[in-house]
Amino acid sequence: MSIPRLRNYQGPALFSYGFRPFFFFGAVYAAVAILVWLPAFYGQIEISSAFAPRDWHVHEMLFGYIAAVVAGFLLTAVPNWTGRLPLQGRPLGVLFSVWVAGRLAVCLSAWLGWAAAMAIDGAFLVLLAAAAAREIVAGRKWGNLNVVIIVSLLAAGNLAFHIEAHLTGVAEYSTRVGIAVVILLITLIGGRIIPSFTRNWLAKRGPGRLPTPFGRFDVITLAFSAFGLALWAARPFDRTTGAVLAACAILHVVRLSRWTGYRTFADRLVLVLHIAYAFVPLGFLLAALSAFDLVVPGAGVHAWTGGAIGTMTLAVMSRATLGHTGQELHASITTQGVYAAVIIAALARVCAALEPDHAFTLLAVAGASWSIAFLGFAAAYSVAFWSPRRS
Repeated sequence: MSIPRLRNYQGPALFSYGFRPFFFFGAVYAAVAILVWLPAFYGQIEISSAFAPRDWHVHEMLFGYIAAVVAGFLLTAVPNWTGRLPLQGRPLGVLFSVWVAGRLAVCLSAWLGWAAAMAIDGAFLVLLAAAAAREIVAGRKWGNLNVVIIVSLLAAGNLAFHIEAHLTGVAEYSTRVGIAVVILLITLIGGRIIPSFTRNWLAKRGPGRLPTPFGRFDVITLAFSAFGLALWAARPFDRTTGAVLAACAILHVVRLSRWTGYRTFADRLVLVLHIAYAFVPLGFLLAALSAFDLVVPGAGVHAWTGGAIGTMTLAVMSRATLGHTGQELHASITTQGVYAAVIIAALARVCAALEPDHAFTLLAVAGASWSIAFLGFAAAYSVAFWSPRRS
């Protein structure tokens, strides 16, 4: 759907819609953060953060990069949901500046102090949730408030991350809470857009099976997943948690199969959404196996983060950017290369957790592929982000 535009907007194209600054700079930051993280992981450089190196990496992926993508998505989607005008110009620039300030505050928190860093960094998601809630309430689209609730949970998880890291030295519970909230958001949004985009594309093709629309089974799957993720956040190594996570994996496999992804191979923009969602049940399965001491916990975590989150965000960003800048919905060779790179990165990172003897090489492959994917996306779509919409 097209976004309403402010008729009197005369500012830079970058700040004409929310997806432009947050998708572009979010992608650049995702790549740069990994290029910094790997040398820090091997002790070659130090980061001036109050967080332990591992926590800095986790935080900046969850509450830095992903928060930017969520902002870009919401600020673009909410005007479609409500029919109201989007955030543009100076207000958008201010919100983006708060995100940038948060990244600087976290990176310099050893000098700035953890409390000040928490206040600066935590402001972004709080402001984003408030802005989205204001528009949804003003537009009387009450059914979309569930997204605001999830963003609010993410904001609370961010504040908890700072507090837990300061009090205990390592943010364990809040890391799992943050991952759980984002995965729940993917299952919620993905369950709407994947069958919708698939149906729209297949309707133009020959006759055949179409995706099953959102229904009672999806509600049950989401509710059971929320329960399973809550158990995992609280007690990841409990056998009961493992059994619930395994059941969630089965439910999501069935859910994915109902969307007829096997018919979408010819359209990579649609196919990649199905591939990205496939990492959701894989993460549930690996997390279940880790609860039974069969695999290490990092395998499931990175199936969710590198696989489901990394691939899904690139898939949504590329599709949204093409659509909202007036371009044809077609995955170019470069875009397909970006998709391939992020999938390779996710698989290599999961395998690094499963195969510790080859972890050094696999981590290098994962880091290089991840950075190539996100820098490739930023480069391929830079003209679209910085130029006016095509008529």
